[in-house]
Formats: sequence, C-alpha cells, structure tokens
Amino acid sequence: MQQDRLFHQTRLRLAGWYAGVMGCTLALFGFGTYGVIAEAYGKTIDRGLESVTGILAQQIEPILEQPERLSQLANYLEVCLPKAECLPAIAEAQPPLTNLASPADYYIRLLDPDGNPIMVGGIQLKELAITPGDQQWRTVTDAQKNRYRQVSLPLHLQDEVWGYVQVGRSLQDLDENLEDLRWMLLLGCPIAVVLVGVTSWWLSELAMQPVYRSYQYMQQFTADVAHELRTPLAAMEATIEADLRLYQKSEGSTEADRETITVLQRQTARISQLIKDLLLLARIDRRELAGQHQLCCLNNLVSDLVEELAFLAVEAGVQLSLKIQVQQPVYVLGNEGQLYRLVSNLISNAIQATPEGRKVTVILDRVDPYALIQVQDTGVGIALEDQTRIFDRFYRVEQERSRRTGGSGLGLPIAQAIARIHRGSIQVKSELGKGSVFTLRLPLQ
Repeated sequence: MQQDRLFHQTRLRLAGWYAGVMGCTLALFGFGTYGVIAEAYGKTIDRGLESVTGILAQQIEPILEQPERLSQLANYLEVCLPKAECLPAIAEAQPPLTNLASPADYYIRLLDPDGNPIMVGGIQLKELAITPGDQQWRTVTDAQKNRYRQVSLPLHLQDEVWGYVQVGRSLQDLDENLEDLRWMLLLGCPIAVVLVGVTSWWLSELAMQPVYRSYQYMQQFTADVAHELRTPLAAMEATIEADLRLYQKSEGSTEADRETITVLQRQTARISQLIKDLLLLARIDRRELAGQHQLCCLNNLVSDLVEELAFLAVEAGVQLSLKIQVQQPVYVLGNEGQLYRLVSNLISNAIQATPEGRKVTVILDRVDPYALIQVQDTGVGIALEDQTRIFDRFYRVEQERSRRTGGSGLGLPIAQAIARIHRGSIQVKSELGKGSVFTLRLPLQ
C-alpha cells in the first residue's frame, strides 16, 4: 500500500483528519480544564475571604456599640490619622478577634463611609491603593502588577452604615499555579497531538488494508478477465475478417450483409482495444511497466505522431500542425513506446474534441528542467467542474460524442499514469467554446 499513490494519499488524509479532530478535541478539553480549575480556585479564595470578612464584621460591630472599647482595636491595628501616615499598633500580638489560621496572609482595613482608612492591619501593602468599600468584590493591582482579591462588608451602628471592613489577600499563588497549568497544557497538547498523529497513521493503515486488498482483488480480476477475453476476441476478429473477404468475393452477397459484417468488425475492434487498455492499466497499477528506460528524442516522437495522425485529422476535417520551438533535440529518459502512447492519446482526444474546420496544434518546447509538450485545440472546451475528473477512469465529459467516436474514457487516465511513471505531470487549461490546452511536463535528461 505504501507504493500505491492513491491509497497513500488517502491514508495520509485519513490520518490527518483523525489527528486534526483529536487535536481540536484536546485543545477544547485543555481550555475547558483550565477554565474549570481557574474558576474553582477563584471560588475557593472568595469563600475564604467572605468567611474571614464575615467573622471580622460580626466581632467588630458589637465593639462599635461601646465606644470605650473601640480603642482596644488600636492595640492590634495601625491607626490612620486624617492626612497623615498610619500610626503603628501598640501591641505586637495578633488580634484575637480575627481567629485566623494565618492572619499574616490577609490585609485588613477599616474604612469610614467615604472610603478613608481608619485602621489597617495584616500584611503591609504600602503600594496598594486603598479603594472605597461601596463595591463588595474587587480585584486590584499594585505597582508591581501583583494582583489582590478583596471583599468589603458594611459595618452597621444603630441601623446606619458606620463604615466598612475590607479584607484582601494576594493572588500570587493562584497566578503561579495557573501559569504552571498553562505551560503544562501548551507543552502537553502538542506532544499529545504528535502521539495521536503517529497512532492515527498506524490505525489508518489497519483501516485501509481491507479496502486495499479488495482493490488488489479487483485489479487482478480485471487483468484476468481481460487476459482471458483476448483469445476468443482474436478468434472472432479472424472469423469476421475471413467472412468479410468471403462476402466481398461472393457474387450473391448483398450490401446489407457486408455492412453487417463491417459493423461487427468495427465493434469487435473496439472491444479488443478496450481490453488492451484495461490490461495496460492493470500492468501500470502493478508497477509492471517501470522497466528499463532509455534516452528518447521528443522531436522525432512528436513529428512521427503528427505525421501518423494526420489521416485522422483529415477525416475529421481538422487542421493538425506542429511547432517545435527549440533548436536542439530534446531528450528525456523513458520508455519510447509508453511515451508514444501518452502523446498519441492527447492528440487523438484533441482531434475528436475539435469541430470540423478548426485546428489542433502540437508544440514542443523546453523550460529547464522540464521538456514541455502542449496540445492545443480550438474545440468545445471542458467545464471547470469536469476538469478535475477527466483523468478518472471511464469518465467521459460528453457521453454522446464518446459513443460516436468510440471513446471509452481510458485515454487520459492511461496518459496520466504513464506520465507519473516518467516522473512527469499533465495539466489542463480549458474554456468552454474556446478550446483546451493539455501540457505534458517531463524531466529533461
């Protein structure tokens, strides 16, 4: 299967689609996982802040009702005077009212209704601006771009807002963990996609093997049937030819009898040619035509073909001409018989596609490192949607014309297969009503 271009490309596309779908799935899963983890971590932090702030508010509000006890807070929090720096706390002990496991991880602020600080405590954040307490949740940033999450709750005294208690904590641990997670996803997803790609390449081979075996059986069946039909067809051709000679010599034969024999001879020859084409394609598929190549002069090849096919052009009322645009002989390495068949198919198709009174031109040129053979016709042209299918076996653009001229839809597939054997290519440019140009590229020797 590795040597068959069609199945190799199909396997490559299958593996690519599988790896692409899995890669998109992994990317979506990674984004989803990142979002879920970030949201869960953020909610955990918010719940902790809300719990701490609620405890502080419950413990501070009873103190507000007894002003003489308010001074006790100064023992544990820095007192902030208007238009002055905050005075340090009197005691170094942790405030018993917080009941925090790690109070140093938080900063605590008491604000008046206007948002001015009254007392602060916890971690020292001189570069973090003090924000009003009218908004419950905030994410603030200091001068070093460090993020902090804070919550503000109102403190009530006799059903009026006395001020706010504001508690916050650093989000540095969250940011570090999320950064580690991002790096893990950025590095892990490509590695996973590569592993998926390797696995999909192996799985695609397993999936294609039954199809490839069926294709091989079909090829073998086609070759065997075509081979077996050659003998009876040869006998039929010989019999029909003998009968035709006999009818021509017989005085009692009628014109209708001779016409019937002629039709049988023509249709038998058509079937015989079809079988030869099928055998040729079968041999090409099984790499039986990749024999020893030799130097071939394309100047002689195209000249002989134009001369040989001139009678076909005359019968169709088409003007066939040759233009050799190189001064020196053009040589390629290949099988002269196969190249002869290739160019012959292109010219024959061009003649059949060209209406009476128009012309077909064969051009030989070279554009290093390729030799170019162009077959230009002024025929009916090929629609754009048909141009990608004309090299498919048994595909015919015009069914009526193909039946009339005896075309089987194998000429261009055979030409393309021979071109690939010689490491060349065939390209087509066509416009409806104006004609077509088939360009054969072969590597120069």
